[in-house]
Amino acid sequence: MNALASTDAAAILPALPISIADVIAARDAIAGAVIRTPCLVSKTLSELTGAEVWIKFENLQFTAAYKERGALNKLLSLTPEQRACGVIAASAGNHAQGLAYHARRLGIPATIVMPRFTPMVKIQQTEGHGAHVVLHGEKFEEASAEAYRLADQRGYVFVHPFDDPVVMAGQGTVALEMLEDAPHLDTLIVPIGGGGLISGMSTVAKAHATPIEVVGVQAELYPSMWGKLRHESVSCDGDTLAEGIAVKTPGVLTFQVVERLVDDIVLVGERELEHAVAMLLTIEKTVAEGAGAAGLAALLAHPRRFRGRKVGLVLCGGNIDTRLLANVLLRDLARSGRLARLRIRLKDRPGQLFEVARIFEQQQVNILEVYHQRVFTNLPAKGLITDIECETRDRDHLDRLVETLRAAGYDVRMVEAD
Repeated sequence: MNALASTDAAAILPALPISIADVIAARDAIAGAVIRTPCLVSKTLSELTGAEVWIKFENLQFTAAYKERGALNKLLSLTPEQRACGVIAASAGNHAQGLAYHARRLGIPATIVMPRFTPMVKIQQTEGHGAHVVLHGEKFEEASAEAYRLADQRGYVFVHPFDDPVVMAGQGTVALEMLEDAPHLDTLIVPIGGGGLISGMSTVAKAHATPIEVVGVQAELYPSMWGKLRHESVSCDGDTLAEGIAVKTPGVLTFQVVERLVDDIVLVGERELEHAVAMLLTIEKTVAEGAGAAGLAALLAHPRRFRGRKVGLVLCGGNIDTRLLANVLLRDLARSGRLARLRIRLKDRPGQLFEVARIFEQQQVNILEVYHQRVFTNLPAKGLITDIECETRDRDHLDRLVETLRAAGYDVRMVEAD
């Protein structure tokens, strides 16, 4: 899986779908039509991880994701006849919005096929960029099949979200910009769904003047590229926060590039993804979707792997539902001990709740909510359970509160977050 060091060995291998020249051409083609997003060092994340961490803020694109790059490069490659016929894609996410936005800007009719279960906000956003949305099927595979059928029937150009050399080259422009801003990077950590982004970026990395290791990252629930490289049958299913990289079958063309140029792939769990989303908001003051935070999740999950390295992360998207983001932040506060629910058993006598509240005040812990339970409990009739949600400074502060309550004779246990 490592890049070949020998040029003689490389000469006998078949050519890859894209080259560095393709990526440079893509950069020239899309220049001025996509945002040249900043790539900045994060001093705080560097201190926390022991690596020098640089972040490429692709969530600052107009549609809040890097997908615009590949979509635009593909649109610009079309003939006048193809433009007149229009384009079609199957997507319920960032590819749909990126393609729709630039198609409207260029005056190209665009149709997007989405599964019927697609959230209304995504449908509205895509329609807001001028695309015609077709809802078809219960699963993405059914929507994709319908998009291909419509393309054949009506002469549309099908724009694949990742398994297209022109799209892959467009995505690789992310790495060109990163290495212009931080040419000393020795490691790139790149999220993998179908493999379009990492194919383009690894093409750039391996053409760089100095060696750069390329490490892909996938969600544990969808390790499709990881499994394919190891010739292992893997399960790809479940609700992941990183829905943008929840791809069951990687691309044929992207696999050729990943197999040749990508050095390693690591997997991250849902907790790491949630923690990374929360850290990017609290530390960098920037919103990332689960897939966008996958690079940081890998850095947090495998600290020894990257310690001492000069690491470039791609914050590849920032489209996350606001309610989901709120839930992620609250869960992260609970896991860190800054937000807690304590279940306290009291005696049913006057002053008990006052005494408990006094201990909270003495420990300078803020009480957010109080719940009494008298009826739906297996305690004796005079038994009383009180759940208190509270806010503390950190885990040590919470532990001191619990110790003080127990020392005062109260039966206390924490209601843990999942």
